[in-house]
Amino acid sequence: MRDLESGSWWNAGMRDVAAQLLGVAALGGRGRVLDVGCGSGQSLRWFAGLYPTWQTMGLDVAIDGVTAARASGVAKVMRASALALPVESSTVDLVMTLDVLQHLPLDGVDRHALAEVHRVLRPGGHLLLRTNAQAFPRAVDDPVYNFHKYEPAELRGKLEQSGFEIIRFGRLNAVLGLAEIAREWRALDQPHSYHGLLSRPGREARWLSKAKRAWLRAEGRAIALGASWPLGRTILALCRRGGY
Repeated sequence: MRDLESGSWWNAGMRDVAAQLLGVAALGGRGRVLDVGCGSGQSLRWFAGLYPTWQTMGLDVAIDGVTAARASGVAKVMRASALALPVESSTVDLVMTLDVLQHLPLDGVDRHALAEVHRVLRPGGHLLLRTNAQAFPRAVDDPVYNFHKYEPAELRGKLEQSGFEIIRFGRLNAVLGLAEIAREWRALDQPHSYHGLLSRPGREARWLSKAKRAWLRAEGRAIALGASWPLGRTILALCRRGGY
């Protein structure tokens, strides 16, 4: 996972898009960020490069992720669940949760996770969330792998019901995501077939990776400006906790 995250155009492009949305949030010079589902810690290290005066914290339910994050130099990383954040209420300025929500148990547990995020955020604090979107072909929920794809209206409703004010919300990975149609079409014939990312680090022409990253960044710029794509396999949301 660490090799894939560090070397792929997709992860680099998504970080570019996240930086654009954080620019919309106009974060202050100091604060406290919590990465819920931090994996190997690369998003935290990326964030620390952009905001070196912020305090960074991360957590992941997988011990391998926590171990890898600590080995890479991320100091404060905990093994914990998104459903029981080991953080005091109203003490965090920014929560990032990237490609986590779609992997939670399917019986409405995502609402509980959003409530936990809302609890730990300070009034006026921000949530940066990325998750999967329903696309073509449609994927049914997978109870074996706890995998779900969101309709935009569904996710927007759950965010608002959890007490968040939505600042930016939209689909992206609209054009490049079309390459996933063939793989997902084949997966429909396999029971309990995981529809998430199944990939290994691979070599690709540098110019092609740069072009894909630039295109993804351009799609993200539209969301940062308040627009949204009519299709796309990813949903990004920038939200704020009310109650100033």
